[in-house]
Formats: sequence, C-alpha cells, structure tokens
Amino acid sequence: MTAARRWWTFAIVSIALFMGMLDNLVVTTALPAIGRALHAGVADLEWTVNAYTLAFAVLMIPATALGDRFGRRRVLLLGVVLFTAGSAASALAGSTTVLTISRAVQGMGAAGIMPLTLTILANAFPPDKRAAAIGLWSGVSGLGLAAGPLVGGAIVSGWSWNAVFWVNVPVGIVLLVLGRLHLPESFGDRRPLDLPGIALAGFGLLGIVYGLIRGNTIGWGSYQILVSLAAGAILIGGFLLREHLARHPVLDLSLFKGSGFAAANAVGFLLSFGMFGSIFLITLFVQNVLRFTPFHAGLGTMPWTATIMVTAPFAGILAGRFGARPLVLIGMTIQSIALIWIALVASTTVAYPTLLPPFILGGLGMGLVFAPIANTVMASTDESRQGQASGANSTIRELGGVFGVAVLGAIFQHIVVLPGDFVDGFRTALLAGAGVVAAGALIATLLPAVGTAVVAREERRDDAENGDLTVTSVA
Repeated sequence: MTAARRWWTFAIVSIALFMGMLDNLVVTTALPAIGRALHAGVADLEWTVNAYTLAFAVLMIPATALGDRFGRRRVLLLGVVLFTAGSAASALAGSTTVLTISRAVQGMGAAGIMPLTLTILANAFPPDKRAAAIGLWSGVSGLGLAAGPLVGGAIVSGWSWNAVFWVNVPVGIVLLVLGRLHLPESFGDRRPLDLPGIALAGFGLLGIVYGLIRGNTIGWGSYQILVSLAAGAILIGGFLLREHLARHPVLDLSLFKGSGFAAANAVGFLLSFGMFGSIFLITLFVQNVLRFTPFHAGLGTMPWTATIMVTAPFAGILAGRFGARPLVLIGMTIQSIALIWIALVASTTVAYPTLLPPFILGGLGMGLVFAPIANTVMASTDESRQGQASGANSTIRELGGVFGVAVLGAIFQHIVVLPGDFVDGFRTALLAGAGVVAAGALIATLLPAVGTAVVAREERRDDAENGDLTVTSVA
C-alpha cells in the first residue's frame, strides 16, 4: 500500500471514529431539551440512551465477523449508512418511541463502525509504524470525547435538539464518498459464519447489558432483572462452549491464551469500569453540586478529555519503542490517584480550581493507556484474526463501561437516601472506582515489556535470514 493510500485510510477511519465518539456525549447534553420537546419522562429518556448502548454492545462481535467474511470496508460503509439513516430518523422523531427505535438503528451502525476502524487501520500500517498510527487514532477518539459536551451544549443553545442528530448526516455522506474512493478492502479469515455462535453471543450480551442498565431503575432483586442476568450468563456460557467446540468459531478463544491479549483486554475492561463509571458521577457532581449548566459542565471537564487527546498520540509512539507495560502501569496508577484525589476534596463548597489538577491527572492517565492497549491487542494476533481481536476488545471495553455505570451508580444510590447524602455517595463510589482501576494496574504487569517496533525489526531480520523478507513486508 502506498503512503498516500495509507494516510487516506487513516483520515477516513478517524472521521468515522470521531463521529461515533462525538455522538455519545452530544446526545447526553441534549436530553433535557429532548424531554421538554417530546414530553418525555426520565424512563423514556433512559431508553433513548440505552437503545443505542444495547445495540452497540450486542452487535460488535457479529459485525466484525461479517467484516472478516464479506469485507471490512463493505461492512464499515454499511455501518455508516445505518448510522446516518438512524441520525436522520432521530432528528425527525416526533415521539420517544420513534426516537428509541432510531437510536437503536444508530447503535447498529456504530457496531459496524467502531471496531472495524481499528482493524482497517492496523491492516493498513506495517508493524513498525502501527503503534504511532494507533496513537494518533486514540488522539482522535480523545478529541471526540473533548468536543462532545461543548458541541452538544452549543448546538442545543443555538438551535434545537434535532440539530445534534442532523450534524451526523453530512458527515456520513462525506464518509461514504471517501470510503468508496480511497478505502482499501480487506478480509479476515473467510470461513463459514458461525450463526449459532453469533446468536448465542448476541442474545447473551443483550440479557446481561439489559439487566445491568435497568437494574438500578427496576431493582436488582426484581424477577425481571434476575431472569435477564441469569439468562444472559447461561447464553454466554453456551457461547463459550460453542466456540470451544465449533469448527469455525466466530471468536477464536485461543486468542486469550496469549498473555498479552488476555491482559490487555482485562485492563481495558477495568479501565472502562472504573473510569467511565466515575466520569458519569463526576458529571452529575459538577452539575448538581457546583451548579454548572450542561455547556459549562462540558467546558469544566474538558481539561480531562482534552488531555487524553494530547497524550494518546505520544503514548502510541512510546509504546512502539518501549512496550505497553510501563505506560499502562503508570497510566492506571495515576488514574487511581486522580479518583482518590477527587473523592478526598469533594464537598458542597469545593471550588473548581481545586478539581482542576486531578482532572488533568486523570486525562493524562487515560491517554497513556488507550493506544498501548489497542496496539497490544492488534500486535498479539495475526492479520487474519485481527477483526475478531478488535471486536472482542471493543465489546469487552463497552461492557466494562456498562458495568461501571451500573455498579458505581448502585453504590451511589444505596448511600444517597436524602439530597444531603450526595457528596457521601459520590466519595464512596469514586473510591470504589479507584480500587477497580488499581486492580487494572496490577494486571498491567502482565503486558509485554518489548516494544512492537523492536519485535517488527526482529521478525524482519529472522525472515531475511530465512529468505522470506518479501512476505513479511506485505503483512
């Protein structure tokens, strides 16, 4: 692949990634306006978020399997079509029912976009340049996180809630045109689809995610939640058994035999659990205790998200040289410190400048982790299985975030009986999140210590000695 084609690929997958990351937080800031316009209650608004999350989490592994089989570019562009159509339908929705269905279509599209951006990017760059490319890709992800609250607040303040969905439509059209012209097609292991495995994984994740999302609202001891979680766990158990016995599994479980791949996914799960669960509560704290408007809340937390954008590209470069272990270990440790710091200074009278240093520290820590983890996942697998690896990693991280919001939210709600208990619940939940992130730091010691650039050089040297340099260069 030429250098020009390679960077066209980077630009296209980065725009697609940015669109998906931006949409999550843009919609969150618009929820109060949506509630007023559609006369929606809290439960209705929850489903406008949850419908997207459910479809997204459930369909990522099947989408990557379809990409391996029928072409990653083809499935990515189909995801863009669904995401764009879902955005337009959401903008035109006149009821919460229509909006919920439209958001589910958006989630289906995002499932075909997000994991495949990483797979296509990793396939486009040789091993010695891959870490830097993934670092820049992670920086784009941070930019989407940083811009989301600000863009959402500005759009809702200047126009209407519909505009947060309309903004995706022209971006989606541009992506379709550029993708058709400049995005190369690639395939994974084109084996027959494991339809029973896809069904077991999809419905199993649906049961678990639904139970986690609705547990706080309905009650963790309710029949509906217990059945949902139990059925989901049974189906996931059936999926694992199926994948162990299937001749052509949708997810090759042997991937997890590699310590690097297994450790990277465990750290990714704990990162999302501790940090995104905590950030959800921090957003509530800034608005409910500091009395920030949604726009000012986005501006106030931007030092956190913007630091990710700045740090991640450098972390990707350093991971290629020195390996993921030291960067992830440092990043997870300082994230844990940042959450403990926020918990200790939190009060009803805390001034925003007091929160600024731990916000920056938390963003620095997250920026040090994202790219090295993604690079480790992709470097731990051969090219034919990178679609499976990316889909599994994306699903695990998404489920980590769902677990984090549900569990830390349950801890918070258990303590907050009266409005005056808000700070106590906030502190306890953040300390729990800090403990989860600290556990991730311990697991980070199992990550590879050697940089991928060094490994690539060693592989090329070995292949040259065996007279097979050309094959390695293509791969």
